[in-house]
Amino acid sequence: MKTDLQNLACAVGARLRERRRSLGILQEDLAGLAGISVHTLSNLESGKGNPSLDVLERLFDCLGLQLAIVPRALESGVSAFPSPERR
Repeated sequence: MKTDLQNLACAVGARLRERRRSLGILQEDLAGLAGISVHTLSNLESGKGNPSLDVLERLFDCLGLQLAIVPRALESGVSAFPSPERR
C-alpha cells in the first residue's frame, strides 16, 4: 500500500504531466524552461521524485499552475480549524 507521501508525489506528478501535455509542451522544453534535467522531470511526472519547493515553484510557474495548501476537513465533516466565532 502506498504511503500518503507516495500518493502525494503521484498526484503532483500526474497533474504536472497532464498540464504539460494539455499545453503541448515537450518534457525537454519544460525541463529547459524550469532549469532542471529531463530525467528529473520524468521522475517527478511518474511520482518517483522528491522535488524541492523551489523546483515545484519553477515548474508550476512555467505551467501556469499555483501551489496551494488547503486544510482538510475531518472525516466527521467538521472543519479542522474552528470557525471565527469559536475562537
